[in-house]
Amino acid sequence: MIDVYTRMRRSAPSFEACRSCACSALRRASRAVTQHYEKHFRGSGLRATQFTILATLAQTGPLSISELSDQLGLDRTTLSRNLRLIEDKGWIAALGDDDQRVRKMALTPKGIKKASAALVFWKRADARVEPILRRFGLQSRPMVLAK
Repeated sequence: MIDVYTRMRRSAPSFEACRSCACSALRRASRAVTQHYEKHFRGSGLRATQFTILATLAQTGPLSISELSDQLGLDRTTLSRNLRLIEDKGWIAALGDDDQRVRKMALTPKGIKKASAALVFWKRADARVEPILRRFGLQSRPMVLAK
């Protein structure tokens, strides 16, 4: 595990336990993994976050914003901002629902084409992520639980 507080002054002994903060270490690891995927997505016309949304909808079919938010582990505000960007590009569209308060998002044919074209970029990034995980003391891929 990388010591994220190596440049701290030694005069704050009450904060020494923070040197092994799991939250801080995981946030740093998350940023490193995201940067890795972003680097590999260059040239695809997608950001890693956009691909994740498209790939999720490709696997699940239409989902309400609440369902998609839960599936991705994102708050609704962040997700709505990302959805707006890819909806404006025509990759997803809102579907009507019996309940007028519910807005379901679905891939469009253009979105399916975009996600399919970007899959090769994702595969390349995913095949090369292990060294980054190990650098942060993560021995293997995080377990993904099926819902």
